[in-house]
Order: sequence, then structure tokens, then C-alpha cells
Amino acid sequence: MPTRVHEFAWPDRVVIGTIGLPGERTFYLQVRAGAQIVSVALEKQQSALLAEKIDEMLDQLITVDGNPFSVPTSTPIELVDNDPIEAPQEQFRTGAMSLGWDPTTAQVVLEAYPLADVDTDDNDDPLEEGADELDMMLLVRMPVGTARAFAKRTREIVGAGRPTCSLCGYPIDADGHTCTLPEA
Repeated sequence: MPTRVHEFAWPDRVVIGTIGLPGERTFYLQVRAGAQIVSVALEKQQSALLAEKIDEMLDQLITVDGNPFSVPTSTPIELVDNDPIEAPQEQFRTGAMSLGWDPTTAQVVLEAYPLADVDTDDNDDPLEEGADELDMMLLVRMPVGTARAFAKRTREIVGAGRPTCSLCGYPIDADGHTCTLPEA
């Protein structure tokens, strides 16, 4: 079965956003171009790592001798996007992701693939449930300024979760927290 690729070459918007209260949030990577919008779910840790790797890639590009790319060192103010995400219709839950650089268009390239269910009983039969999800991917090409803004917003979204306890370091839930300090 062919792979359905949700491709965005010059998206109008690409952001990480959440639905739900801190401690129960679902993270989404949401991309929009015109009327086309795609939302894929991902983990908080995936979001944080994605922002970190995008910033590392852009910072590394700045150091290239004779760099022909105009890579911003910080987020261009005109690209700041603090609006909430649109009501997501989840296409799939993200498993593997890859990040790359296309020097011909000066864009960061992000690929997201569905989380694959692993059949643990060594049965060679194809997985029936979720088979459609395995044949999808999201391909996003972001200009460098958009990528820098994406990383900044993502770090802010990830950091906006539950506060941590100053004694034990564990998150404090909205309904309370019982601090369990390790025994000395």
C-alpha cells in the first residue's frame, strides 16, 4: 500500500500546542497551509528534543565558513506565534521523527512517522488494526526563521507544565502533592 504523505513545503503555520490541563496534556504538532491542516500527536519529550535539535542545527549553520544562509540567532519578532492550536483532528500518534537540512531551499526538513504497534508473538501476519496509520507520514519544510520561532514556542509550551516541588523535584499536581523525600 502506498504511503500517504502530508506534505507542507512552505507552511503558513507550524507549531507545537497542547490540549488539556498540565499533567494531562496531549501534545500536537500542527501544520497549516491555506485550508489544509494536519495534527499529529507526540510526547512531551519528543517535543522538547525536537526544539533542542532544531536550535542545534541552526546554531551549527551559523558557524559554517562563508555561510550563504541568513540564519537568525534568535526568533524574528514577526514570526512569534502565541495563538492556541486549532481543534486537532489527530492523523496519527508520532513514533519516529527525522530532522534534516535542505541547502537548495534553505529549509529545515522534518519528517514524522506513526508509532508502530509491535507484534510480540513473532507472528508474521500483517497488523490489521492501525494498518492505515503505518502508511502515513508528515513532511514539513520550514524556512530558518520559522524553524527558530517553532523551537522557541515549543520550549515555552513544554516548560508551561506543572510546577516542580522544590524539595523532591517531582511535579506538583493541581489536586495536591505528597512530597516523598528519599531517605538519607
